[in-house]
Amino acid sequence: MTISGVSGAGSLAALAAQAGRAPQQAQQAPQQYQGPSFSERMNGAIEQVADAQRTASESAKAYETGATDDLAAVMIDQQVSSLGFQMTLSVRNKALTAYRDIMNMPV
Repeated sequence: MTISGVSGAGSLAALAAQAGRAPQQAQQAPQQYQGPSFSERMNGAIEQVADAQRTASESAKAYETGATDDLAAVMIDQQVSSLGFQMTLSVRNKALTAYRDIMNMPV
């Protein structure tokens, strides 16, 4: 007695042949969205945080030199920069914690 492998396409074709019908064309899998990779997203996020910090620094410098008198815009730029940095720091800490957890797993 021999045992043959089971495959979905072969089994469907055999069942269709037994039923007297021609096998239907296999349905194509829908194309999956091919977006940016994780590293590309992380690099983009870090660049956005760096840009926010650069903008905050430039707006503070402009306020200090008298080029602008909009203190509210300076404070908003500072807060955006601070929040972006805190978010980046949190993501880094979570990644390090996950790395340590994986490294401490028994093999």
